[in-house]
Amino acid sequence: MTTTESPSYYDNLEKMAVRDLLTNINKEDHTVPKAVAKVIPKIEILIERIVEKMKDGGRLFYTGAGTSGRLGIVDASECPPTYGVPQGMVIGLMAGGDQAIRKAVEFAEDNPDQGWADLEMHNISDKDVVIGIAASGKTPYVIGAVRKAREKGLVTGCITCNSNSKLAEAAEYPIEVVVGPEFVTGSTRMKSGTAQKLVLNMISTTVMVKLGKVRGNKMVDMQLSNEKLVDRGTRMIMQELGVGYDKANKLLLAYGSVRDAVDAEKKNN
Repeated sequence: MTTTESPSYYDNLEKMAVRDLLTNINKEDHTVPKAVAKVIPKIEILIERIVEKMKDGGRLFYTGAGTSGRLGIVDASECPPTYGVPQGMVIGLMAGGDQAIRKAVEFAEDNPDQGWADLEMHNISDKDVVIGIAASGKTPYVIGAVRKAREKGLVTGCITCNSNSKLAEAAEYPIEVVVGPEFVTGSTRMKSGTAQKLVLNMISTTVMVKLGKVRGNKMVDMQLSNEKLVDRGTRMIMQELGVGYDKANKLLLAYGSVRDAVDAEKKNN
């Protein structure tokens, strides 16, 4: 039996008081960052390869199914607004296609050939990187995609929560975050999903920093897609240039990004 399918350390959940349920879930959640910390060296190596490829014009693909697929899509979709990178630089794909984001598509994850077929729809090449995401490490859709990508000479990684899985065997740079049995047996949207989200945060954030999309600790290339972000960008400029809100706001709207506004004002002065 795999770790992700092992019986919960807790039983008779339906008899627990609400406070006890919450306390025990939280207790289990506290173990997740510790499990992630153990695999930081593995994450580091994969990130270095991703940065290398993306600096040469490559893209980053996440492929998954169910919760794992949705997490990859969320991470990919946040990169353009947060870091100002083009749509399609980081791409999340999942078994069953976009319709599966909201509603499960029966048996979509069981086709070992569809994952690679979906990648081919994006004209994938050996410049790109593919990361398969599957808590179980045995999802055919994900394994097939990663295996074929590696055969084609692409850099491949994976994020799984079982050790010695078929997915880890298929990937060149496997990341195995073993978080132990779930609070509700087999419910990998819980600790496993949290672990995968933490690793995805680490990958995309670090890659973007290394690609020069962060200055100091600021998202200087973020898209100004709502009033909150315009206000945030204005305050960044205020802090950087030592000017008032109105002037910072005018600069931001004139130049379209924090980076451009700050650089232009410093050049003009």
